[in-house]
Amino acid sequence: MKLSDFDFDLPPERIAQSPAEQRDQSRLMVLNRRERTIHHDFFYNLPRYLSHHPLMVFNNTRVFPAKLRARMKNTGRTVELLLTREISPNLWEAMIKGLNRLKEGTEFNFAHSDVKGKFLERVGDRGRIAFEGADNVRTVLGTLAEMPLPPYIRREPDRDARLTQMDYHRYQTVYAEKEGAIAAPTAGLHFTPEVMAQIEKEGADLAFITLHVGPGTFQPIRVENPALHRMESEYFEISGKTWKQLVQAKKKGQSILAIGSTSTRTLESVDLNHPHPQGQSGWTGHYIYPGYTFKLVGQMLTNFHLPRSTLLLMVSAFAGTELIRKAYQEAIREQYRFFSYGDAMLIL
Repeated sequence: MKLSDFDFDLPPERIAQSPAEQRDQSRLMVLNRRERTIHHDFFYNLPRYLSHHPLMVFNNTRVFPAKLRARMKNTGRTVELLLTREISPNLWEAMIKGLNRLKEGTEFNFAHSDVKGKFLERVGDRGRIAFEGADNVRTVLGTLAEMPLPPYIRREPDRDARLTQMDYHRYQTVYAEKEGAIAAPTAGLHFTPEVMAQIEKEGADLAFITLHVGPGTFQPIRVENPALHRMESEYFEISGKTWKQLVQAKKKGQSILAIGSTSTRTLESVDLNHPHPQGQSGWTGHYIYPGYTFKLVGQMLTNFHLPRSTLLLMVSAFAGTELIRKAYQEAIREQYRFFSYGDAMLIL
């Protein structure tokens, strides 16, 4: 197995730059592993494919505005920061464009704000930033920062003001609850309250976990042998209620449908044979690639992923590399929209 086995050419116009007009109007590819068939539909018809009454597990993390544009006090040069970890109320680790050019002690100003920042030191591939001008900078991020869209979604603050405002709403699931993610669990972006109500009406059960999506989910694989890649850990929580639902589903043979890769990794990180009546929380760097045997997840809803990514390797492990390759080729031919704001795939 080589990383190049998971490469493919994607026409740039297939990368969705904005969401569908309505969440549930995204297209839905239905991939049946047993029959090796591909069916094309729309997301609002998802309930039709749930006649087996699964337990559907959603990630209820909430994305916070984590992308900051600052100006270096001494040069006026623009610097882009992506906050990745809060160390204390005004001390953060961040991914910084141009990190190699920064000197310790460099100060930043932020437009229309009294908040200031200072680059303290480099920590691996991140920088440590101290903020001042607010008791807790997190409380002012709503006015200071932007939603942390992935770099393949282009936004110019002056030109794309309407889209930037829309991102605060649309780059968030309708069931988002616990703030802490720097990227959305994108498979969940297609759901509307109406679709979720219809799902329950059809007899599916709903459960919620939390995994705060961090750099581990989207960091690239930098080695040709994917088995040597190590994922950065991300924080997760499974409540006592959800734990009970999972145990009951396993006992009675109810299928578990994971909504997205983050729900999948969280579920596959835990062992239901060890009792946790109060639930479980912790950090997971669980990395799934072809050859992995799934323990809990029986079906998966996901988006269309980047070439050579951990997410593509995960769905290849779940559905088989050849079937996923065939599905992606057909998705390109059929002009599906790819990546975070793109269309969905249901793998049965």
